[in-house]
Amino acid sequence: MRRGRTLILVFLIIIIALAVGFVFVSQILNPPAEEVVPVFAEVYIAAQNIPQGGEITEAVLTTITVPQDKVIAVMYTRDELGALINNKVAKFPLDQGVVITESMVNDASAAVPISGPQWASLIPPGMTAMSIPTSRLALSGYAINDGAHVNINACLMFVDVDPTFQTILPNLTAVLTGTGFGSVQGSEGTGFAAEGLPVLTLGVAASGSAQGRLELDPSLQQPYFLVPSEAQRPRMVCQMLLQDVVVMKLGNFPLAEVVTVDVQPVDPAVQQQAPVAPDIITLIVSPQDSITLSYLMYTNAQISMTLRNPTRLARQATEASTLQFLLSQYNIPVPAKLPYAMQPALSALTAPVLPNDAVAVPPQ
Repeated sequence: MRRGRTLILVFLIIIIALAVGFVFVSQILNPPAEEVVPVFAEVYIAAQNIPQGGEITEAVLTTITVPQDKVIAVMYTRDELGALINNKVAKFPLDQGVVITESMVNDASAAVPISGPQWASLIPPGMTAMSIPTSRLALSGYAINDGAHVNINACLMFVDVDPTFQTILPNLTAVLTGTGFGSVQGSEGTGFAAEGLPVLTLGVAASGSAQGRLELDPSLQQPYFLVPSEAQRPRMVCQMLLQDVVVMKLGNFPLAEVVTVDVQPVDPAVQQQAPVAPDIITLIVSPQDSITLSYLMYTNAQISMTLRNPTRLARQATEASTLQFLLSQYNIPVPAKLPYAMQPALSALTAPVLPNDAVAVPPQ
């Protein structure tokens, strides 16, 4: 019995020794890996939009922290600030947040001078700037201003026209007169025979009435001619045409030559005039979109803009709004003909008068 306990104790000691030895050998053969401390570096980016030819100064720069292994030789790190702002200008427009590299800047002495107005350098490559007339309503109550991102809507009116005349239908009718046969007396040398030749003599008398259609009275079974009671009503359609358009300028640009005059002291008792409301807006669009806007502008289409979040770059598909679309999309029923009606008679929708639009007449 005592011998068995001794064997068990020896066996346990051997197992413990083997375990300790295994751990010791593992530590020697596989030493713990040293913890790698990440190394970061600060590189310069554009803190704001820098126009082409704009001077690179510390005020238009900021830094971001990136892993050291992501830094490439053409970037400017914090210790290279002196080389970056040493008489350097932007080769082309630099957007806010872009990492500045050697290929983006050039020595000011070697830079090619930019012709034209200074704001032309704000237009991205492949784009163009175009001005269109606008109003307070089209500008969302002047919430849209320089640098805003907008969507552009347009509403157009369509009418039916005669394919040949290109005039609005219905056409005006004329009456043919003198449908009898006459005769032409021939004579020598005229090419006609001596006997008279029958010809059809017609005349046109304008009646000025619109072209209609022939219908049959269901009660009397008598035909009658139906003409329109008014001119053709145009059919309207509205659609969002352009999305995420950047506003370059609200209002007029300053003229090239500014005349300076001596400023006279202003009498505080004299009421200052209110600033003139802008009636024009300049948009940055593609060349094709500029042609589209030109067509809309010169065909008297109603153009309006909606303000959008500049950080939301996604584009949304929209359906054109017509009378049929409104009735089906929003479940609008066609009103029934009732034996009563509103008084006074409502024949047109009048836009409400805004208080700011009313002209105040000072008391005499």
